Amino acid sequence: MAIPMVLEIVFPPSLVLIAASVLSLLSLTILGVLETREIHLKYSKFFNASTSSSSSISFKVPSRVGMLLIYTPAFLVGVASFWLFPDGDFRFLLLKSAITIHFFKRILEVIFIHNYSGGICGNFYHHCILSKLRTKGGKEYKIPKGGLFELVICPHYLFEILGFLGISLISQTLYSFSTTLGIAVYLMCRGYVTRKWYMSKFEDLPKEVKAVIPYVF
Repeated sequence: MAIPMVLEIVFPPSLVLIAASVLSLLSLTILGVLETREIHLKYSKFFNASTSSSSSISFKVPSRVGMLLIYTPAFLVGVASFWLFPDGDFRFLLLKSAITIHFFKRILEVIFIHNYSGGICGNFYHHCILSKLRTKGGKEYKIPKGGLFELVICPHYLFEILGFLGISLISQTLYSFSTTLGIAVYLMCRGYVTRKWYMSKFEDLPKEVKAVIPYVF
């Protein structure tokens, strides 16, 4: 039922947009499945995770540098969109603003991770909790407490999904919805393995604490 409802509100896509939508969804889904197979993207808790690869060549980029390389181009494209596409209705202006603000917030999170961890609504609050878990220079991990951390181990993933869903509802394109679905699949898989990681490290982690969605998953 959900898919027909989405198709009723999206603008008719071109063949190119359909192909891009399928590619985006498949790519993110594959990344999510690989996470459950312990083939992780190397950031956060899994930065030094081992893989089955036998290659002796290893090139690692610091997480902060990697995130800046990902988010900065997207932010610059968002800023450029105001100049490249100055016309349009309020919905288009809202879409450009939402995307630009989202990635600007991401850049601020990366640069000022210990002093500032911005976000929209729930994302802001739970990122603040995460940023205060470690002492300055500390490397030890702790069980997050407060907010939805009492119910799920990755509430920031939940609000990330909701944020992209909001952008999709503004843009009303097949590509935005397929990308949001792919992001949801990836983050839920990442949340699943993150919960397993916490369960293996902390025996006192309550069993009823879920991965991403309270009481459900």
